[in-house]
Amino acid sequence: MFLAASLLVAVIRPRGVSEALVALPAAGVVVALGIVPWHDASRTLREMGPTVGFLAAILVFGHLCAEAGVFDYLGARAAALAHGRPSRLLTMMVVLAAAVTAVLTLDATVVLLTPIVLADATRAGASARPFAYACVRLANSGSLLLPVSNLTNLLAFSATGLSFGRFAALMALPWLVACAGEWLALRTRFAAQLAGRPYAPRAPCPAAPRYALAVVVVTVLAMVSLSSADVAVAWAALGGCVLLLVPRFARRDVRPLALVKEASPGFCAFVLALAVLVDAVVRHGLGDALTDLVPSGTSLPALLGLVLLAAAAANLVNNLPATLALVPIVAGSPAAVLAVLIGVNVGPNATYGGSLATLLWRRMLPERDRPAAREFHLFGLWSVPLVLLGCTVALWISARVVPSG
Repeated sequence: MFLAASLLVAVIRPRGVSEALVALPAAGVVVALGIVPWHDASRTLREMGPTVGFLAAILVFGHLCAEAGVFDYLGARAAALAHGRPSRLLTMMVVLAAAVTAVLTLDATVVLLTPIVLADATRAGASARPFAYACVRLANSGSLLLPVSNLTNLLAFSATGLSFGRFAALMALPWLVACAGEWLALRTRFAAQLAGRPYAPRAPCPAAPRYALAVVVVTVLAMVSLSSADVAVAWAALGGCVLLLVPRFARRDVRPLALVKEASPGFCAFVLALAVLVDAVVRHGLGDALTDLVPSGTSLPALLGLVLLAAAAANLVNNLPATLALVPIVAGSPAAVLAVLIGVNVGPNATYGGSLATLLWRRMLPERDRPAAREFHLFGLWSVPLVLLGCTVALWISARVVPSG
């Protein structure tokens, strides 16, 4: 009941209230009643601390990149490379959304890139609908590549037992298949809108924000290095924020309260509380039920069964609780944990409620570009299973080609 109420408030956010409004008190009640012992709850919070710290830092980092003009520049370059063709513009935007998601997390794609992509499509005289879909579909599916691409990946990373680089190596092929599958699904679904006559290219691209782009590259390399040294990657994201703030300090253009707001403390608190609430339901029946359903082994049928189970759970209760509930059951098997991530990252494209990122995307879209629930779900229900199948086969191949130890 506590978990359901917390998720409902997070999904609906009545009057814009914080996701933590119900989740924090509910977690407190769960601990006070002994449903989750205090020492177990505190251990969960300690284990989640670095993950939530990275989440806060990367949200600020994405915001600073946006203010430095990174997304405006990348969107303009992608539009220029399309050479006035709507179908090619879609390809460029799929590539851009996949890259931004992989490096700067899906939140950057949903919140910061989507408005720019829609503006580019509008200026081009193209239908905005396929490009709006490209952002949300690639925000979810494009988050398979790196441990830092999605909060679900961060929550599961330690359970894989993999290094940053090996995680990326194992997920590279599933990520490519997911991105190609989403591109093909969008080309098929919106063939009529993409068949329009060529348009006049937009105004010249803005100057490249070279310093900010260099900081992005340095920050990603730092994430890889720190993870290999078993140091929290939150320090790399925090360092990237400091580097982006250096020129602004010189201009006296730093607003601390705005940065705190961009770190989304309410959502970070919600994630911590959610971990305690999921622990409560896992302890009292859900864990045993899921254990009975989880296939054993890493054969192709077993991985496919696990992917479909994770995708179904994500669409029923949202992908964050699904990740927190399933990952401990399969921890220790890298291929199994990665299969769960395919399910909870790609699977949410089937329904509006599958991920909080999708709900945020829907809320922020202009009314004219917002798909009806029936349209969104029909598109998702026929396309997502095919993408899941392709990603699972790709993971099965990767697990046999890339050493996991």
